[in-house]
This record gives sequence, C-alpha cells and structure tokens, in this order.
Amino acid sequence: MIRILHAADLHLDSPFAALEPEQAAQRREEQRQLVRRLAEECESRDCQLLLLAGDLFDSDRVYGETAELLRDVLGQLRARVFIAPGNHDPWSPASPYARLSWPENVHIFRSRTVEALRLEELNATVYGAAFTDSHETALLEAFRTDGQPGAKILVIHGELDNPASLYNPISEQAVAASGLDYLALGHVHRQQIRRIGGTTVVNPGCAMGRGFDETGHKGAVYAELEEGECRTVPVDLGARPYYSLSVRAEGDLLSAVEAALPEDSRQAVCRITLKGSCPTPDLVALRSALAPRFYALELIDETLPPLELWRDLEEDSLKGEFLRQLKACYDGDPDESARRLVVHAAELGLALMEGREVPEL
Repeated sequence: MIRILHAADLHLDSPFAALEPEQAAQRREEQRQLVRRLAEECESRDCQLLLLAGDLFDSDRVYGETAELLRDVLGQLRARVFIAPGNHDPWSPASPYARLSWPENVHIFRSRTVEALRLEELNATVYGAAFTDSHETALLEAFRTDGQPGAKILVIHGELDNPASLYNPISEQAVAASGLDYLALGHVHRQQIRRIGGTTVVNPGCAMGRGFDETGHKGAVYAELEEGECRTVPVDLGARPYYSLSVRAEGDLLSAVEAALPEDSRQAVCRITLKGSCPTPDLVALRSALAPRFYALELIDETLPPLELWRDLEEDSLKGEFLRQLKACYDGDPDESARRLVVHAAELGLALMEGREVPEL
C-alpha cells in the first residue's frame, strides 16, 4: 500500500491586502506554520509520498525566509516529495524553486513535458510537469503511461472539465485514457474527489482560506493506494477559517447573530450580512459586542425598513399614488437588492413631499 499526502495552493506570502498591515504579516506567518503542520501530518501518517500540486508560492516575490523554511521542512521528511509548479509559481531560472538548492528527497518538475520517475521501492512511477508561465495549454491531452508495472501517479497543476481554461485544461477523456491510478491536481480552491475510468482524481483545494470566496475549513487529502483501489480522507490543517453568514434581523439582533455562529467561529474571519425587515440596526453597538469574538469582522446591513413606510398607501392623493406604484415594484421583485432601491426611492420621495431633510442614499 502506498500512503500519500496531497496538498496544493498554499499561496505562501500572500499580500492579504484587505487586512491591516499587522494582521497581514500575522496571516503570512500562519501560512508558514501550515508548512510545518503539513510535514507533521506526513510523518504521523507514515506517508511515503508528499505530492504538492502547484501554487505553493503566491508569486515569485517570496521572502527568503519563506522559501528556506519550505526547503528545510521538506528536507527533514522521510517521504519523497514531488512538486509541480503552477500558474502563480511557474518554473523559471528566476523562480524561488531555482534560487535554492533542494534536498535529495525533493523533486521539482521543471518542464511542461511530462517527466516520469520510477520508484522501485514502492513499485510505482510518479509523473509530473510544470507550468513555465502564468498560463498553460492542455498538457495531458495526449498523455499515456509508459507500461511500467505498479502504481501510476501524476502530479500537476490544472483544471478539470473546463476546456476554456487558461490553466492546463484537462478533459475527462484524457484522464480516462491516461492509464493513471491517481491524478494529483491543484488550482481549484475547493476540494474535489472523483473517479474517472480507473483513475482517482483529487484536487485537495487550497490549504488556507484567504477571502470570503474561500470559506470554511481547508487543508489537504490523505490517500491510500493499493492494487488500483484508492481510499481518500480529507485532512484539516487547522488554518483560521473564513465564514460568510446571513442572519435575519428579528427580535434581539445580537442573540440572532450569536445563534447563527458556527461553534468554531472564535478568532475566525467573519462576514455577517443582516437581512429581513426591522428598524435600522445599530451597527456600531453590534460590532462592539461581536468584534472580540473574531479575528476580523465585517458587518453588512441589507435590512429593509418595517411596513410603516407604506402607512399612507391608501391615501387618495399624489403621495398615495406614489406609494402604491413603488409598493407594486417592491412586491413584484423578490431580489432584496432591488427592493432596497425601491425603499430608498420611497424614502427620498416622501422626504421631498413632506418637506423633510432628504435621507442620505
């Protein structure tokens, strides 16, 4: 049995531009800690192979300490390590991969032509290729394994089932015809595990969320490969999660938000969107009460005012006709953003008709 730990898209030294500089620096240090946790998982599971399918670095502008840490931690492993550079960290003579001398157990693919390495001790062949630019054409369209006995494993950065992709598009037909037992992918930041023909295709997703498009827990995948059969287990690397929650603003708003929070939301990065119909919520007070529970908090008010807005709807006047027309638009559009525009129009019109201060939009 071959024990594999498979990860991708660590994006080390990301800028974290949406955070304050101090927090951004802390998040980059947390990314470096992920490298150590990945190594600990590899050792504790007694893995023979660590497959790293690209975008380990967010760009070629990497702090020296980060690249050296990756090199040193990987060099301490008993496992053989195979790295396939991706679109954020393509192989070039100027890349972080080329600037360092790597230990003997680490092999970095350097060409867009698929390379094969035979591992007799595992009765396996590991294949791989590298991005050499930020975009790449289909590298596996004509790929076939070379008839070697044992397990056939390929590690590469690429995108499955998107023929228009600029990042090594991979078709199901190419996978089914490849002869591979395990295809280790990177690039897509959500976890995907599929069986195509005789091939187990795994994308572990990103190792750490960096924004609200990467919510929830992230990590790697552990796989056991034996005689064409493959068992996979997601591995949580313990990174700080992002959460995006919608809360209906009804009754006690703080209690409603607290009830919607995941159990592990403390020190997470959280976006809370308030919805429903209520008087304008006090976001300052709500933030003051909630902020200590999170590493970072974003509050978005998408609530609508209560029905008092339409109180003069039946009035036989210009105001009544104005409100009836807008209420019909409000009731006829289920989209809350469109409804908010109608509400703003009603508030503006009523303020003008009643000689009040025009509300800020």
